[in-house]
Amino acid sequence: METKHTILHECFCPNEVRRAIENDEFVPFFQPLVTLCTGQLAGFEILARWRHPELGMVPPAQFISIAEKEGLIGSLTKRLLSKVFFSAKVIPYPLLIAINISPQQLQDLSLPKQIEDAAATSGFPLSRVVIEVTESALVDNLDSAQTIAKGLKSLGVKIALDDFGTGYSSLLHLQSLPFSELKVDRGFVSTMTESRQSRKIVAAVVGLGQSLGLATIAEGVEKREQAEMLMWLGCDLGQGWLFGRPVPAEDLPAVIAMPRERIHVGDSQYLWKDISGCTSPSQRLAQLQAIYDGAPVGLAFIDVNLRYVNLNERLARMNGASVEEHLGMTVDEMVPELFPQFEPYIRQALQGKAIAGVEVTKSVRDGQVARTLLLSYEPAYDEAEEVIGVSVAIVDITERKQTEAALRESEDHYRHMVDLNPQIPWVLDPEGNAIEISSRWKHVTGMSLEMYQGRGYLDAIHPDDRPRVEDVIDQSIKSGNPIDVECRILASSGEWIWIRSRGAVRRDQSGKIVRWYGSADDINDNKRAEEALRRSVEHVKVMSPREIEVLLLIASGNSNKIIANQLGISEETVKGHIKNILSR
Repeated sequence: METKHTILHECFCPNEVRRAIENDEFVPFFQPLVTLCTGQLAGFEILARWRHPELGMVPPAQFISIAEKEGLIGSLTKRLLSKVFFSAKVIPYPLLIAINISPQQLQDLSLPKQIEDAAATSGFPLSRVVIEVTESALVDNLDSAQTIAKGLKSLGVKIALDDFGTGYSSLLHLQSLPFSELKVDRGFVSTMTESRQSRKIVAAVVGLGQSLGLATIAEGVEKREQAEMLMWLGCDLGQGWLFGRPVPAEDLPAVIAMPRERIHVGDSQYLWKDISGCTSPSQRLAQLQAIYDGAPVGLAFIDVNLRYVNLNERLARMNGASVEEHLGMTVDEMVPELFPQFEPYIRQALQGKAIAGVEVTKSVRDGQVARTLLLSYEPAYDEAEEVIGVSVAIVDITERKQTEAALRESEDHYRHMVDLNPQIPWVLDPEGNAIEISSRWKHVTGMSLEMYQGRGYLDAIHPDDRPRVEDVIDQSIKSGNPIDVECRILASSGEWIWIRSRGAVRRDQSGKIVRWYGSADDINDNKRAEEALRRSVEHVKVMSPREIEVLLLIASGNSNKIIANQLGISEETVKGHIKNILSR
């Protein structure tokens, strides 16, 4: 891709190219290289341009082949290198510069020395230089290429394999030279969002680079979705019009100072999500495997043919077979008795629907307890939003279900016990509002849940007692002291009956009141007995000593005659005392 000022010319003759070299008309342009996972500038690739006095900027495709054919490429490169390193003085550490080398130059054993001398004029560190070579350059003379590569490596220069996968791809070449970087050709990048084949090739090249420890650079990135997909695949660097067009040396300071934003995959309209930062696919695979192995639940990945691709040991044990016995087998083959329950949900997940919380029952033989399983199905997508399988999570919740059943039974027993309890348990919130009162409250007062909630329970209290009860509750809420109050409440029979209500607080770790718990007791009989006793005491206070003696002898079961004899009085006198006592 060229700048808008580039002029295309049908054909240049060798003499024109030779004259241009002599007149120093060839200049370097600098195209930004960007770190995909941060969006920050990583360096520049150097692109040659012919600043033609009449035609303007001429792209390399119009003159490089002529220079190679006429043996002029060495002279052209030497002049360009001098300008590159002079201009690179403004490029700050640690930004790199990448320089393309012609296949012919990989046969020139003086190349390392040329690069060293050119860099020395500006003091630019060779450790920040990347030399890019194409595989076609390795075909003609691999031996000389190895010698030159060794010389460059000794200077600290990095070597990148350009346009990998476009025609001469061979693992032998990757193994033969000390490459540090692997470049993905723009032809695959430009079509990767539309072509599944291109996506798979890019993924394979990036994965190969990662497995060999090579940085990967994608050329021709023009669209945001291409950058997102490349980052998701684990590609390290990108270059293309999305990040900046080639610029002349005088524009370098402005490009370097330009603010850049990180590409946030998670905010994208596209499906792939940045769940692991800038980790590579191989690192993500290792992370996922660790999660699989350490998860407290059964996990598996099933492909579109319902075959097990991966699973952890826990799920294998649930199915009663080893992990190895599962791989490549279908769900139907491994758990035929459960497959009819599973299948509808797996099919829905393969259509893109996430399903969670499915309960299935697994029967067992020999009188053992049936197992209850909780399953979730999540569709898995590739970088093109196509469902490629289903991630399955299975939890054995048998013990939980048994615990829930036991808890329900226990709660039933508790409610039954509460209903039979003559006391009336209650719960208030920190402000004194009723949260719950035993069902006996309704039995005694006739008040429903809706009637007693909040402070509605106070409506059952005798009007003469209510202000005192409210004052006791408010004071306890302020102080945190226990509630202890007696009052009359209106029974459903229409009778006023006495109760005693007592309660205490429950606090959280900070000491803050979170609940009041207590109960109300029926003390009506006690109150009646107290009233009768009070009246009896009043009677005794107005009786004469002789009347008290008579009353005590009567209480002991003595007859009037015996009382008269014991007290030395007549029976008529005894009868008179009894008459006086009864009249009071």
